[in-house]
Amino acid sequence: MKRWFNKRSLPDTIITYIVLILVCFIFLFPVLWVIISSFSKSGSIYDYDGFFPNKLSFQSYKTLFCDTKMYDYPNWLKNTLFVAVMSSLIGTVLVILTAYTISRFEFKSRKTLMKTTLILSMFPGFMGITAIHLIMINFNLINRLWSLILIYASGAPMGYLVQKGFFDTIPGTIYEAARIDGASNITVFRKIALPLAKPMIVYTALTQFAWPWSDFMLPSMLLKNKNLWTVAVGLTSLGETEFTRFAAGAVFIAVPIVILYFCLSKFLVMGASSGAVKG
Repeated sequence: MKRWFNKRSLPDTIITYIVLILVCFIFLFPVLWVIISSFSKSGSIYDYDGFFPNKLSFQSYKTLFCDTKMYDYPNWLKNTLFVAVMSSLIGTVLVILTAYTISRFEFKSRKTLMKTTLILSMFPGFMGITAIHLIMINFNLINRLWSLILIYASGAPMGYLVQKGFFDTIPGTIYEAARIDGASNITVFRKIALPLAKPMIVYTALTQFAWPWSDFMLPSMLLKNKNLWTVAVGLTSLGETEFTRFAAGAVFIAVPIVILYFCLSKFLVMGASSGAVKG
């Protein structure tokens, strides 16, 4: 029977596995701690005996959805879902159109545009927070969920490079054959490019959904009305004695995105890998 390891490489293999297990523990321990803390019976972090609570209960999850007088978590969840879904739909359309146009067509200043967007994408997003706030005030878009959707969706095309790389892998002869048969540019895009780009569309939609689903900075700046808060903003308003409710809300908001990633992992891998083939 052939050995699955080499004696010389055994020490390196053991060290590698030890390091990987240690790294996994460092990243998983806070997640595990938050999950266990969400079942704390006391509700306050000050009642813990060490890292973990003394008694466990499902009361925090019941309180999270039933006790909405001061902290309306179901409404925050509804606002978050609305912003994330609309941002994902509009942003995906804009990114796919941008990537296809730059990949498929040659036009003046095309390379300049690509270089400019690449340079701008290197700057952190928070640098424009002050400008965004002033623009939203002047257009009377403070305390409006659509203001968040417009910002998330309008900024989405800046990350078109992965999608462009995918469209670059589609042979140009397919487009040329369709044009010879009399198909217009819109028909080629709708009947040829889009069916081939299903993995990339799923990848784009999920990545565009994940950002507004968990973002805190923009909602906290633009949403002053408590009824319009998203989950990220609402959870930070909880008092120190409501830590268990905070943990339960954090766990519940993470569940949908984790399920989506697991269910669509096949498309994510296909989309990311195929989009990285060419730049």
